[in-house]
Amino acid sequence: MIQAMNISKSFNGKKVLDKITMEARDGEIFGLLGPSGAGKTTLIRVLTGQLQFEEGDAFVMGKSVKELKGKDKKQFGIMMDDFGLYDRLTCYQNLRVFADVYGVNDEDIYEVLKEVRLEGAEKKEASKLSKGMKERLRLARAFLHRPKVLFLDEPTSGLDPQTANEIHDMILKRKNDGCIIFLTTHNMHEAEKLCDRLVLLNDGHIVEEGAPQELCLRYDHQKRIQVVMKDGRTRDYSFDEKSGEEIGRIIGSGNLLTIHSKEPTLETVFMELTGRRLEV
Repeated sequence: MIQAMNISKSFNGKKVLDKITMEARDGEIFGLLGPSGAGKTTLIRVLTGQLQFEEGDAFVMGKSVKELKGKDKKQFGIMMDDFGLYDRLTCYQNLRVFADVYGVNDEDIYEVLKEVRLEGAEKKEASKLSKGMKERLRLARAFLHRPKVLFLDEPTSGLDPQTANEIHDMILKRKNDGCIIFLTTHNMHEAEKLCDRLVLLNDGHIVEEGAPQELCLRYDHQKRIQVVMKDGRTRDYSFDEKSGEEIGRIIGSGNLLTIHSKEPTLETVFMELTGRRLEV
């Protein structure tokens, strides 16, 4: 559904995307995980036909982005931080502007406001909304015309955990409704929760790709097991016969509280590959 093939893009002589190749498949949430400045937003702008590029090609729904027309782009839903709201317009009026472009009726406007939990705020001016409400209104604008493809650029950046979780639920619902979702984030927890597959992007390069759990297992060099006992003690064990026997004795004693493997997090994997943190 979404493909990038050797995409390169430069600004003022600096290459911000360097031969990017990736593919997002039908029925999945595909993630682009990386710190600020890694090139995530630039790639979304390329894939949605907002930016020209020097090398390669990109395809959305089987059509080159170089050939996208207005009717093609109407099948996209785009949520980006710099796609601003009209501060003096109400929530309803903000959506009405775009509803006229997409041929959406009033009933659908009120339905999508309900979906993003802004029912009752239809007459409230955008300037008077909290940050979380503004993000939900931006999401409503992306959802409004029931697009086949959603491009979401850092959809929960700067939000409190409760609001972020609400937005996650809305995104997952859209996936379950059959929408393909291309998501950028620097939040490893968000990537682990939402993404079926992802690429790790750093300084315009893809450094690794795969399913979140698969990546963590791939870089699990230590292969340790942590055991927590009812008396509060915690012990780490390696993957070997002797450790297995000792863990078996703890289980048999009835003192076991929890046991789990200690794979690295996505952030640990990213730091190993790049030397940089994600949460920046």
